[in-house]
Parts: sequence; structure tokens; C-alpha cells
Amino acid sequence: MSDKIIKFLAHNGKISVICAETTNLVEKARNIHDLSPVATAAFGRLLTIATIMGTEMKNKKDKLTIQIKGNGPIGMMLVTANNYPKVKGTIANPQVDIPLNEFGKLDVGGAVGFEGYINVIKDIGLKDPYVGISPLTSGEIAEDFANYFVNSEQRNSAVALGVLVNKEGVKSAGGYLINPMPDSTEEEISKVEQAIFKAGAISKMLDEKLTLKEIAKKITGDDNVQIIEEKITPIYECDCSKEHMKDVLISIGKEEIKNIIEEEGKAEIVCHFCNKKYEFSKEELEEIIKNVDNK
Repeated sequence: MSDKIIKFLAHNGKISVICAETTNLVEKARNIHDLSPVATAAFGRLLTIATIMGTEMKNKKDKLTIQIKGNGPIGMMLVTANNYPKVKGTIANPQVDIPLNEFGKLDVGGAVGFEGYINVIKDIGLKDPYVGISPLTSGEIAEDFANYFVNSEQRNSAVALGVLVNKEGVKSAGGYLINPMPDSTEEEISKVEQAIFKAGAISKMLDEKLTLKEIAKKITGDDNVQIIEEKITPIYECDCSKEHMKDVLISIGKEEIKNIIEEEGKAEIVCHFCNKKYEFSKEELEEIIKNVDNK
């Protein structure tokens, strides 16, 4: 089954819903970063909400950056997305391994930590980017983002994110974001709240092979949901290149590059987002120094 995002309207246009299936995307991230099961669940949830928020941006040049830093052993997680949406990310401790929680499930909250913050930067073509910071409330990520949307973007949202992991890898992953429109009534919001409670976990619904439209119907309690945008395919893709890495070398300064030539005779830079390695020979490093001198 391919990854996809579909946008819906429910209850006669009063409720906005974005549903995402990200199983392949999260599996690719698991392979690239060699993630443990609990790190897969945490990082996969963050990647999923990033793809959903990415689709809310209007222009191709818009860029979203999300950083989560909790006091748990996983350390910092950082993800970027555009509106295609293409996402990539990095995680400080990909091999975290902690006991299951009291319900016998992966302890994402314990791995991320209950204290810390979400930092969201939206570069949408304005003079200054939008920056929103919100404290972590549980480390479970979905609840933390629901809190972020209220505190930083002044919108009441229902957020669900799930990653189901088995011995082979990612069995299912996805999420949804529900926002009531300004003209929605208390009755409509109450219907959605009851429907969400009855629907259960997003990863379970995906594992049961429910389509995104079936999921949208279940979580809104509306059998007449209207599709407003589909054919959105989220992917994990890094845009690194040797040119980008050359800029990294230039940024450390010519003295540091000279030290690398003297001590190592060459340089190897590894991309944090995709683990691709870039090698620079002694001659290439000397050429970079010349370019620094000419700037």
C-alpha cells in the first residue's frame, strides 16, 4: 500500500480533516537511521505530523522545521518538510532501548521525556519566519502537538499519530489532524469528540486496512465526508549534495580545512539526514581554500 495524504471536510464543511498514511516513509527512515523500535515509533510520529503540517503550507518554497527536545534518552529530534511534502530528519540517539510502558506498549513518552519543548519554524516567504514554542506535556507527541496548536497557533485541534512496529519493521504508520472551522457548532464538535473516542488508535485502523476515507468517516462520525484534495504522496527524501557539503566545509574556515589536510589528507562528511558519505580529496580541499581566499 502506498503512502498518501487526503484532505476532507465533514459535517457540511464545518470540520477540516487531514488523514495520512506514512508506513513506507517511516520504514525508510527506520532503515536509514537504524532505529530501535521505540525510536521508530517516536521519530515516525514526528515525521508524520511534519508531513501533515507540510501540506498546510501554500507555496513550494515554504519550509517547515520542527525540533523536539525532551529530557528522555532519545535526545533531540529534528525534522524538516516542504509542501510536496518531502520530509527528512535526524535523531540524536537512534538506538534507545527502554522497557515497555505499563500497558505493554512502546514507551514513547519515556523515551522522549515529559519535560522539554517543541520548536516549530515556518519559513513562508515573509521577512521573518514564524516561530512557535510549546512545552512538552507527555512526550507521546500527538498530545504535545495538540497542546502546541492551542498555545502557539490558537486553534483547537485533535491530533492522532501512530506507528505499529513488528520484528520485520514498520507494520503501519499514519495520523490525522482535525480542526473545527470558525462556524462549527458545539454539537458538531461533540459528535467528532465522541467519534474519535469510539474509533480507537490510528495505527490499528491502518493495520486493519481501512482506507483514509473510511478512517475520516470513523473519526468524524460523518458518513458523507467530502474529499477536497487527494493524490498527495508524502516521501522521505534528502536533498543533500556534494555542493551543499562543500558549503559546510567553507563555513568552518580555511584554517580548519588546512588542519584537516595536514592531519587526515582528506575529509569525509556524513549527512545527518540520510547518512550518505561525501569524500573530499586533498586537491579538492586545496581548491576550496582558494575559493575561500577569493571571496
